Amino acid sequence: MAMLLFLVLLKLFPADGLDFIQGRIVGGYTPSPNSIKYIVSLQSSKGQHFCGGSLVHKYWVLTAAHCNIGMNEMMVVAGDFTLGGYEGTEQFSKPQSLIPHPMYNKSSNNADIMLIKLSSPIELNRYVSLAPLPKQNTGPLAGRMCRVSGWGSTSHSGGQIPLTLLTVRLPIVSTAKCNSSESFNGNITVNMICAGTSAGGKDACKGDSGGPLVCDGRVYGLVSWGNGCGDPRFPGVYTAVSRFRRWIDQTIYSPLSRCIRSKFTVPI
Repeated sequence: MAMLLFLVLLKLFPADGLDFIQGRIVGGYTPSPNSIKYIVSLQSSKGQHFCGGSLVHKYWVLTAAHCNIGMNEMMVVAGDFTLGGYEGTEQFSKPQSLIPHPMYNKSSNNADIMLIKLSSPIELNRYVSLAPLPKQNTGPLAGRMCRVSGWGSTSHSGGQIPLTLLTVRLPIVSTAKCNSSESFNGNITVNMICAGTSAGGKDACKGDSGGPLVCDGRVYGLVSWGNGCGDPRFPGVYTAVSRFRRWIDQTIYSPLSRCIRSKFTVPI
């Protein structure tokens, strides 16, 4: 009971900080409460949301590798919708281990994907469900409409941070266009996909880090990086989840997964 009260107080009175990783949805809207049942909030030990993620197993969360702030500094919250108050739908679990992909490169943002093994399971109910994932090496075609969701301020310049979950619909941008000299000039790898509008003004920015890009009901992307926010020349860049489906399954369902401990954990 004391632990639950402590977590409630953290949600009601979030701390400042972690601005470097705080996510932003621009040009989005508020979905129906708890309609995106697989999204989770990663929160600091001080109760501040800093990244999103997707529940892919009752013991596992999928997010971006650059969201690794250290196992002891993180709390995973499922079933959340409004960060500023306790709604009774939330479930809390501490990480048991953090497993960034072994090819993750902080400089290039390549393989920006991480699995979090939880110390206690998340119960699936009317507010929480698992995120469907794509098959290996499959991806949405250019022009396909997808949806990215997260918590955070609604403009690149900052301002008031909304407490409720936001979501925005975006089309997939071809790798060729995203990699052109007018855009990212060759910095988009085969492990990335791009999404954004030709008019700009709708985007995930400076993250909504680790949050899901969902196309046709499956999580095809994780918010990874970009250049500015809502700029039509620079679509948002996402980790291509289908490139890592085998790694995800092998990590979760390996006989050794129950024994994963500190050697796979990369604190920062």
